[in-house]
Amino acid sequence: MSTNNLNWPLAAYAILGEPEQPHPPCTIVLRDATEMHGTLAIFDPDHGTVALIPPDSTSAQNIPIDSIKAVRLTQPIRLNSSTVVTETQGIFTAPQVRHCSLEFKDGEMREIDSFGILETASGLYLYEPAADNAGHFLRNFIPSSAIKNHFIGEPLGKILIEENIATEDHVNVGLQKQQELRNRPLGEYLTEDDIISPDQLVKALNELRHLPMKRLGEALMEAGLITQSQLEAALAEQKLNRRRSLGSILIDMGVVDEITITRILARKLGIPYISLARFNIDPNAIKLVPEAVATKYNLIPLGMVDQRIFVAMENPLLHEAMNEVRFHAKKTAEPVMASGDEIRKVIRTFYGGAKIDDLASELSEAMDKGDDEAEQFNEPSESDNTLTRLVNKIILDAHQQGVSDIHIETYPGKRNSIIRFRKDGVMMHYFNLPANYRGAIVSRLKIMANLDISEKRKGQDGKIDFSQYGPARIELRVATIPTTNGLEDVVLRLLAGGKPLPLAKIGLSEDNLTRVSSLAQRPHGMFLVCGPTGSGKTTTLHSVLGFINNAERKIWTAEDPIEITQEGLRQVQVNPKIGWTFATALRSFLRADPDVIMVGEMRDRETAQIGVEASLTGHMVLSTLHTNSAPESVVRLLDMGVDSFNFADALLGVLAQRLARRLCPECKRPHLATQEELDALVSEYCETYEQAHCESPPHAAILSNWRSRFGDKNGGITLYTAVGCPNCDQTGYKGRLGLHELLFGTPEIRRLIQNRAPVADILAAALDAGMLTLKQDGIQKVLMGDTDIARVRATC
Repeated sequence: MSTNNLNWPLAAYAILGEPEQPHPPCTIVLRDATEMHGTLAIFDPDHGTVALIPPDSTSAQNIPIDSIKAVRLTQPIRLNSSTVVTETQGIFTAPQVRHCSLEFKDGEMREIDSFGILETASGLYLYEPAADNAGHFLRNFIPSSAIKNHFIGEPLGKILIEENIATEDHVNVGLQKQQELRNRPLGEYLTEDDIISPDQLVKALNELRHLPMKRLGEALMEAGLITQSQLEAALAEQKLNRRRSLGSILIDMGVVDEITITRILARKLGIPYISLARFNIDPNAIKLVPEAVATKYNLIPLGMVDQRIFVAMENPLLHEAMNEVRFHAKKTAEPVMASGDEIRKVIRTFYGGAKIDDLASELSEAMDKGDDEAEQFNEPSESDNTLTRLVNKIILDAHQQGVSDIHIETYPGKRNSIIRFRKDGVMMHYFNLPANYRGAIVSRLKIMANLDISEKRKGQDGKIDFSQYGPARIELRVATIPTTNGLEDVVLRLLAGGKPLPLAKIGLSEDNLTRVSSLAQRPHGMFLVCGPTGSGKTTTLHSVLGFINNAERKIWTAEDPIEITQEGLRQVQVNPKIGWTFATALRSFLRADPDVIMVGEMRDRETAQIGVEASLTGHMVLSTLHTNSAPESVVRLLDMGVDSFNFADALLGVLAQRLARRLCPECKRPHLATQEELDALVSEYCETYEQAHCESPPHAAILSNWRSRFGDKNGGITLYTAVGCPNCDQTGYKGRLGLHELLFGTPEIRRLIQNRAPVADILAAALDAGMLTLKQDGIQKVLMGDTDIARVRATC
């Protein structure tokens, strides 16, 4: 809900199209039909405060909210619809002009068209189109105390008949039942259903929360169930509304289902309806709203756009719920509608309402029929709800914790199976699964990955599209490995999705960033990124592609799998099983008029040779290699059989990469580096020169350079130590950062490639040209306070 200086709310998805006046002109109609004119000084109906400055006066006159029939701002103002993409290929624009029928307590009936409608505990906000001013609206407020009834949009029964969802006879029967319930005294309702005790009364009031407070109290008093003092004691816990809706009655009749009713109501209210099963919920949005709020109002945060947070609700008109979300998230809250059952399911999943231990206990009750070792669920059905929730919980926990891999390790006999996560490159324990569940969980994962559940003698590879099974859009690569005693381990890789990181954000040093940016814009040549599995090679390549991706270039990529998608790229998934390899894809690209080609990996001589030839015929070629250093990558390609002269001419540069754990910014402890620590760092920094048999810069010169670049005004250098806090799960580290080694294709490097020189000679030439090795780049990031030397040594 958007607000202005007067705290005048706007309907969901409506935004002001022009600046608001601090004191707009208005007309206030009182309950006795008197009209008051002037400028609005104070407007806070939630606290019963409205003040008007009459014409020719400078002092404000307070007006009791109970005496007001309507407040109308007489100056038209432009209102616009905000548009937001919340689902894949789903663009919702709201609000629209809706019809509202008002019945006042004095008997007056009024029909109003409104640009969105906002219902709050204090009253109804309407936005009436201005007569002669397109796109401009007059804002109205009707206090709850003045309203007897109101109806938004076409009657639900009429919509259901027009949509051929219900017959006119069904609707008439439902209306008759609704009227019978409305005429039924609340005391009779409570007595017949044995809802008499205080606890039961509170429960009933919670279920009937939309009844206005005054009418509910009157009904309870008339029924003789409570005294005045008892009513006052219960008011704090009382909710509004005891009247059943027509929709719920029709659902009970079996005419329509809940989802249909919710969709129709969404259309009626002009608020988007989404399917949570297909929605990619942002875990960062979940963290902003406490579980207690989500459970209390049955809502789930979906995601954030700028300073707005989008929230799925069963009842999007709950003003109090929006206020709580806005308070906790510190953002403007915008509602969308979703199925209540779907919301409750997602709350259990994302907020951990279904704990892994509880799910394991539920599964135990279903599986354990007296034989602990019987694995009766080796072939579980997809409808096995508890097993499905257990597997989904594991995957969602891994996703929310930023895990890269899930390892399920099975052991023979009665030994527990162990589930471990790899996070920030380090294995960590997640859960011990009792032995008799191992077959069930492996089979469930095989079903999800479309693998053969009966094949246990050899490994299998597959993929899981988790959006088909859970509330998050995650893709996983699955590998099953046969182990001893006919058992199997399963390893799941959570594939990185979303947008690529900007090139300036991947952790390159200033010099390396300048050089890589220059290389990426060359019209032809070959640029390679090397490192072990999981070192961020694909992320770096996509950052380079994002840097050069524009309408003037045609870019083809061959990947296995496609982990990151970008607009403007033509991305191809290779499939070696049908002969669609990197090499065949590369040949096809050359006939498809490319400017830039990205090949996921140089796996063999054929792919490498075609890539070199493509780079020599006017194309920019990017690819990866699984090697330990930039100089080793050069030798690896020569060993594959690539022509040395062609490769020398084609090579622009090689970027070696590692990922080191980053110190937690919340708890890292600073200390002034001692001379001994600095001398040790300088010695380690210079080891590379000794290994390459080339001259090292003087230690004093290196230290002097560090003091000028990384030191304080006195030349002191601060180093940091890992401590541990709740923010980093007591590890002292949170996230990872890149360490890089950039070999530039200088004339000397090209000459050495042509002569098939050994790694040491290429390393020496690269160091002479200014290259920093992985460890040297890591030491500089130690001096910058991003990591510590222990993590650099462990990585390099």
